[in-house]
Amino acid sequence: MSANLYALAAIALWASLATLGVSLSHVPPFLLTGISLMVGSVLAWPFVLREPQQWQVAPRTLGLGVVTLFGYHFFLFIGLRIAPAVEVNLVNYLWPLLIVVLAPLYLPGVKLRGVHIVAAVVAFAGAAIAILGGQSGAEAYPGSSANAAWGYLLALCSAFLWANYSLQTKRMESKGTGFPTAAIGLFGLVSGALSLVCHWLLEPSAALTVRDWLLLAAMGLGPLGAAFFLWDKALKQGDARHIGLLSYITPLASTVLLMLVTGRSLTWSVALAAAMIIGAAAVGTRRG
Repeated sequence: MSANLYALAAIALWASLATLGVSLSHVPPFLLTGISLMVGSVLAWPFVLREPQQWQVAPRTLGLGVVTLFGYHFFLFIGLRIAPAVEVNLVNYLWPLLIVVLAPLYLPGVKLRGVHIVAAVVAFAGAAIAILGGQSGAEAYPGSSANAAWGYLLALCSAFLWANYSLQTKRMESKGTGFPTAAIGLFGLVSGALSLVCHWLLEPSAALTVRDWLLLAAMGLGPLGAAFFLWDKALKQGDARHIGLLSYITPLASTVLLMLVTGRSLTWSVALAAAMIIGAAAVGTRRG
């Protein structure tokens, strides 16, 4: 039960990401990601100062963490630049479905039952309804239909990276080769530095206000910081299939929060999505 609570806490923080992102939409994405990830790494510093060996991880483990945190955001942001944002976001949210259906390939002894497949598909359908129903209209994007196809492929890569990282974390923990949760701070620090290099190479410079820095701190300490640590705890203690199903609350909560903050009324599509996602998560986590 504690694993599900850790997962829900991470989901609650990730739900604020879209709202914070809208408030910081004028900040170049790699600059935003780089600063936020480096701020998030600060949460691990007290533990590392007390026990420095917590950052002494195997090169393969460090590579997994950095490739995931950096690669996930790199692929997603490039995809958002060349394809419609709504559809890219929807493809990106295939990662909970991938966690559910790929779990048996990563985790010995874990079997995929029909109820998990049905629940995952229903939850994804609910996420699609929430995302599409939460939009005020079609969004323009710079590029051709060919570019859009590449954008969707990049979003799929980001989804696979996060699903792979989540299942690899669980697999390593079950085999006794897991890494300390504090090591995520090292992953974030290195990934943040790489993101800032990308900003320097690919994006125009930007002047940040005091308000921008406060919002970046909130993003770093929350959805791009504490959420990763909570997610790690959830994966190491819980059932990956159940946590994957719970993860579909993220796009729903994100859409609802964004609509409330922007003053838009909740719609029937959001209510339907809520029923589908919550129902699927409840059935899938109780029968598995």
